[in-house]
This record gives sequence, C-alpha cells and structure tokens, in this order.
Amino acid sequence: MMAAMKALIFDCDGTLADTMPLHYLAWRDTMLRYGIDFPEDRFYALGGVPTTDIATMLLAEAGVGADGAAVAHEKELAYMAHLAHVRPHPAVLPIVLAHRGKLPMAVATGSQRWIAARTLEQLGMADWFDAVVCAEDVARPKPAPDIFLEAARRLGAEPHACVVYEDSVPGFKAAAAAGMQCVDVHTLTS
Repeated sequence: MMAAMKALIFDCDGTLADTMPLHYLAWRDTMLRYGIDFPEDRFYALGGVPTTDIATMLLAEAGVGADGAAVAHEKELAYMAHLAHVRPHPAVLPIVLAHRGKLPMAVATGSQRWIAARTLEQLGMADWFDAVVCAEDVARPKPAPDIFLEAARRLGAEPHACVVYEDSVPGFKAAAAAGMQCVDVHTLTS
C-alpha cells in the first residue's frame, strides 16, 4: 500500500490532534444548557460530521427551537476553552514528521476553518501542510468523499495514490468512496 502513495491526507480531530475527549466535554456542556442529553457513544458515532449539522439534528430531535448554527458556535467556543490541553496524536505525529517536506500532505476535516486553524496552531503544525480543507469548502460532509477528493485536487494527486489517516467510521467510508487507501489510526501504536 505505502509503495504507491504519492500524497497523505489527515483528518484533524482524533487523528492529528487528540481532541475528541475535549470536543465531547464541550458538546455535553453546551447541549445540557438546552436540556439535551448527548451520550458519549453517539458523539463518537458522529465523528467527522460538521458541528452545525450535529447541533441542528440534536435540536430537532429534542424539539428545541434554537438555531443550529448559533448552538454550534456556542459549542465551538466551549471547545476553545479547552484548547490549551490539545496534544498531537502520539501514533500519528511520527508519521507526519517522517513525511513532512517529502510528500504532499493535506488536512481534511469536518471542522470549520477557524477551529482547525487554531487547533493546528496549538499543535505547532499550522505551516506543515500543503492544503487544509474544512467543512465550508465542500457541499457534502463525510461519509461523502467530497472533502478527501478536494484535498487530493489541491495536492495535485490522483485519489488512488492518496493515503488517508482517519479515526471515524464516516471518515473511513468517505475515504473508500473517494477510492483512497485508508489507515485507521486506532490500529497504530506510538
């Protein structure tokens, strides 16, 4: 698999950055203000889905008439309060370092650009990637292949020559739909 790779594409949350527990705390606290329980297992099952889509869905299911975009922004501000605790994923960081400057690399994340940028800055990785593709750059979120296809396009790489590093089922499905090889970061050891 790796012999054919011409470009690497990394998800951000849960892959480059060990942020998922922090995002969950922000979600839990935000949704409780609206009287909504958001179980942790459901949160992880929605990995890769844009924040506004999740907020809109949860509010609709609970019959709460709040604006999904406003609640999503509230959740992101709650996440920002935890940003100082973000660290790189210990098994993914060596991969990024080994290929930095040797292969084209991109970030493809369901996060909004301002969140992804702040997370990459916190990690000291803001200038390590040739492209950063975020939720607002594509019409359809993961599990649609759009975000990975756009990352490959920006890198000038054919999809079949890209290797995606991911941590979520929607991300795995998106990589497969894009015709890309995918590494489940849960299988890596640091």
